[in-house]
Amino acid sequence: MPRQKAAAEHPEIAAIRASGASKVKVAVSDIDGVLRGKLLHVDKFLAAAQPHPGGGFGFCDVVLGWDSGDQCYDNAQVTGWQHGFPDALARLDPDTARRVPWDGDVPFFLGEFVNADGSAHAVCPRQTLKRVLRRAEKLGLQVMTGMEFEWFNFAETPQSWADKRGVGPQTITPGMFGYSLLRMGDQRGFFNALMDEMARFKVPIEGLHTETGPGVYEAAIAFSSALEQADRAILFKTGAKEIGKRFGIMPSFMAKWSQALPGCSGHIHQSLSDGKNNLFYGAKSERRMSPLFESYLAGQIHCLMDFAPMFWPTINSYKRLVDGFWAPTKPTWGLDNRTASFRVIAGSPKATRLETRCPGADVNPYLAMAAVIAAGLHGVEQGLKLSTPPITGTNQGAEDVPRAPRSLLATTRNFHASEIARDFLGDTFVEHFAATRDWEHRQWQDAVTDWELKRYFEII
Repeated sequence: MPRQKAAAEHPEIAAIRASGASKVKVAVSDIDGVLRGKLLHVDKFLAAAQPHPGGGFGFCDVVLGWDSGDQCYDNAQVTGWQHGFPDALARLDPDTARRVPWDGDVPFFLGEFVNADGSAHAVCPRQTLKRVLRRAEKLGLQVMTGMEFEWFNFAETPQSWADKRGVGPQTITPGMFGYSLLRMGDQRGFFNALMDEMARFKVPIEGLHTETGPGVYEAAIAFSSALEQADRAILFKTGAKEIGKRFGIMPSFMAKWSQALPGCSGHIHQSLSDGKNNLFYGAKSERRMSPLFESYLAGQIHCLMDFAPMFWPTINSYKRLVDGFWAPTKPTWGLDNRTASFRVIAGSPKATRLETRCPGADVNPYLAMAAVIAAGLHGVEQGLKLSTPPITGTNQGAEDVPRAPRSLLATTRNFHASEIARDFLGDTFVEHFAATRDWEHRQWQDAVTDWELKRYFEII
């Protein structure tokens, strides 16, 4: 019996209906930016893809109530054992439709959590970014962004890594060899698969190269609207890992896996548009920065510590914040200066933008982007002015600027107390996310590390 086509069906849903596909892959983001998903039979998918109020499907809300190791938080109120981990309503976004080239071109859609009445779920990461973007829309602003990731690649499998008990991973290439055409050829199949298959996956990579460090790559994802960019970024991290499996390679987006080597960043480029023009460009300014750009930048400088755990979300994030390495440790800005937290790239009307260099590769892209945009919009709404000159050289001019805290606990306390964070993200999200970071801190407190064994086992 032929399926009945619903009235005013989204073209992407209609295409699945007509394609003869038997199954569809769907996914949502958890708090840590790990995609959690499943395969749906096409009939189940078509029912779930109907417009609200009939659309959506049940997805256990534990994905918002556990950590990256599937351990349930003991301090969360939105979800938890006290509620029995019921199904939450997940709604698919048809605009995220794509096919997975490395998985038989299976159709794929991203989703987000909603309440029973269709309103946004308070702690859903994708909905949190959308909440901030609605604030920009009320100001008549469109946020354009691009993300860059650095990450290490290892000649490991999940089983080999488990057998090594988390010690001594083997990088795919040796040496410190950034921008190397030679090293690009050492894993040519993997390198080209990233570029080519990501493009087919609607995650276009603007540039891909080796970075300083053994087995390190860096990818710049093509500029787009902020929500589309966050979708691309979370799909890139998952996609790189899935493609890597085919080549016996394990990519790691950990912020800093080795004390002796540079950390891995997740830089976010941003500009504001009115739909036609780049509003950051100031033709009459010596710096080519518009007053809007200066206020947006001033907001990010002012609010850096309010939102810090959203771009330094793990215990390991703070091992990257070491003086003398590439990661900036102070809320500073500079003109095309990569040692600053905020790098102003001011030139042509098209290219003028801000690069926020604080986030690590371990971020949840939805939350990191929500944080930097909220901070910038605070500066715009308040008409903040730049109160400090740009730094020069390596943090010259920043001698009196306090550095960032060195622990997740410290930044989480700042975040929890922040009225600005609560204003932009909502009390429920702030309480929940702060609780998850407190949980993460306590898991680390309870752990006995190899550093402790090496330091104390024999001598003390």
